[in-house]
Amino acid sequence: MTCSKQSFTVGTHFTACLVGFATILLPTPVHAQESAPEAKISIGTGKGWVTLGEKDFQMVNGDPDTWVWKEEVLVCKGTPVGVTKSVKTFTNFEMVATWRHLKKAGNSGIFLWASEAGLKGLKPNQLPGVGIEVQILDHGYTEQFEKSSGKKADWFTTHGDVFPVGGSKMIPFEPKAPGGSRSFPSKNLSLGVGEWNHYYIRAIDGEVRLWVNGGEVSGGTKCNPKTGFICLESEGSPVEFKNLRIRELP
Repeated sequence: MTCSKQSFTVGTHFTACLVGFATILLPTPVHAQESAPEAKISIGTGKGWVTLGEKDFQMVNGDPDTWVWKEEVLVCKGTPVGVTKSVKTFTNFEMVATWRHLKKAGNSGIFLWASEAGLKGLKPNQLPGVGIEVQILDHGYTEQFEKSSGKKADWFTTHGDVFPVGGSKMIPFEPKAPGGSRSFPSKNLSLGVGEWNHYYIRAIDGEVRLWVNGGEVSGGTKCNPKTGFICLESEGSPVEFKNLRIRELP
């Protein structure tokens, strides 16, 4: 199936159902969007969707075995901290990714629109200086942070925060983290360690929206940059990705 920008109306909420082997998001109008147009969008399958595999990524600042493809699953050992990036850059796109943490308190993420400048010269144990991060955290990270720091974990969540990194800019959707830099998820939908989670990301004209396991939860607008590489993050703990697919949009 095809879609247009008009199919993704701001404020439209999507629910998920399974039809055969394809996930279908059925938008239902909310708040002031009672007249929003109805549409059915095939997530990850259909015309224009491309599977991302080993040939589509290249190491930035990891060890040779930091990222290893095992058939259709991308396995990250978590060390050193760093990223693997897409070979090509993307501007307007929708993307799906299925992931799971293999260890309690695991940390990872997907960077959107990471710039060449933000990736240039990265050494091991450094992360991109430019881009929008869609965070991937295990629930145990909250307990670990509070225990080790003695502080309340009130500035992040484990259900899909979206935020700008380094010199990037973004106006986050509500609810926001204290300080206003992160978009906190409106629903807690992420599953725990060892369980597969499904992310659907839509990035169009500098606006990012994230759906976790079928429900829209977070995002932001007026992102800068709004074109660049997609990066997967290694951040100290083993994590796996599969069903990485993307469809470029006008």
